Amino acid sequence: MTAQTLAQLSNWLVYSTMFVLTLAMVGFSAELALGGRPRLLARRPAMAGTANGPGSAGADVADPPPPEGAPRVAGVARSLTTLAFLMLLGGVVFRGLAAGRAPWGNMYEFSVTSALLVLFFFLAVAHRRPSLGRLGIFVVIPVLLTLGLAVAILYVPAGPLVPALKSYWLVIHVAAAIISGGAFTVGGVATGLFLVQDHWERTGTTNTVSRLLPSAEQLDQAAYRLFAFVFPLWTFAIIAGAIWAENAWGRYWGWDPKETWAFVTWVIFAGYLHARSTAGWKGRPAAIIALVGLSSFIFNYFGVNI
Repeated sequence: MTAQTLAQLSNWLVYSTMFVLTLAMVGFSAELALGGRPRLLARRPAMAGTANGPGSAGADVADPPPPEGAPRVAGVARSLTTLAFLMLLGGVVFRGLAAGRAPWGNMYEFSVTSALLVLFFFLAVAHRRPSLGRLGIFVVIPVLLTLGLAVAILYVPAGPLVPALKSYWLVIHVAAAIISGGAFTVGGVATGLFLVQDHWERTGTTNTVSRLLPSAEQLDQAAYRLFAFVFPLWTFAIIAGAIWAENAWGRYWGWDPKETWAFVTWVIFAGYLHARSTAGWKGRPAAIIALVGLSSFIFNYFGVNI
C-alpha cells in the first residue's frame, strides 16, 4: 500500500476508535446509573434486638443487589474499550508506516499515542484488579477529549521529520514520555476519585457512584503503585531528553519551558513519593500533591506548546 493509503487507513481507525469509545462511554454511564455492585457498608452501632436478630450489634448491612443487567452492561463496555484499544493500536502502527518513522514526531501523533497508552494502563489495572474496571467512564472521557483535540486541532499529514528531530533519542525520549503520560493519567483519575470516595466514606454518604467505585483504600493504593512505577521512567525520559538536546542543539539543558516544566513535574512527584513514606502525609495530603503533579504534566503537554 502507498503511504497515502496507509495514512488514510490510520485516520479511519482513529475515527472508528472514537465511535467505539463513545459506545463504551454509554455503557459505562449505564453501569453508573444502575449503581454497580454495592459493597458492605461499615458496621452500624448496636440497636435493640437479640444477638442473632436484625438489630444485633455489629450486623453488616448491605444495599439491595444491583439489577441483573448491571454486570452485563459493564462487561460490554469493557469489551468495547478493549476493541477501541486494538483499533487505536492499528491506527498508530499505520501512521508510523505511512510516515516511515516512529509515530510520535508531532503533537497529533503524540496525543493519539498517549491516548493509546492511557487505555493500555486502564485495561492492565482493570485486569489485575477487576474492581478498578469501574473507573471506565472516568478514563474514557479524557481519552475521547484527547482524540477529539488531536483530530480537530492538532492534525498534520504524515511526513518526514525536520532535521533537528531526526535522532534515535527522539524515539527513546518521547516513547518514555508517552508511557509516563498514560500512567500519570490513570493514576490521576484514581487519585481524584480517591479524594471523593474518601470524603463519602468519612461522612457515611451512600449513592450510586459511591457504590460503584472501589473503596478509597483500593483507589489510593492503585494510584500510588502507578506513580511509583512511572517515576523512574519519567526520570529516564528527562535524562534522555537532555542527551537528545545535546545531540541536536549542542547543550544538555537550556531551561526552556518544556525542560523546566518537565523538571517541575519530576520534583512534585518526588515530593509525593517522599510524602507517602512520611508519617502523617498519607491519604488526602499526598493525593493533593499528586494532583498538583498531574496538573504540571498536563500544562507541560498542552499549555507550554500553546
